[in-house]
Amino acid sequence: MKRPVLFLIGAAAALAMAQAQADDIMAGEALYAESCVSCHGGSGRGMASFPSLTGRDADYISKRLMQYRAGERVGPNSALMAPAAAELSDDDIANLAAYISTTFE
Repeated sequence: MKRPVLFLIGAAAALAMAQAQADDIMAGEALYAESCVSCHGGSGRGMASFPSLTGRDADYISKRLMQYRAGERVGPNSALMAPAAAELSDDDIANLAAYISTTFE
């Protein structure tokens, strides 16, 4: 009797986590469309001197956005990225990282 109840609890928790991740990705998609698409493109492949985001994992994206937000110089486009990242919250960064890492594989 205990196993079916535990299974249902586990399944409900997994479903809730999947929904939360989907919500994060949707929020990240909206932020990307608002702030990132004009330089990195609709497919995340970059344009001109703006780098491609394809194949980047969530940890890489998060770390870079936090560095830009802190005003650190991490590449030739740091001066352009710092103002773009300055207003991002930790949740915004996590949502963007979730969207970019799952969409532009």
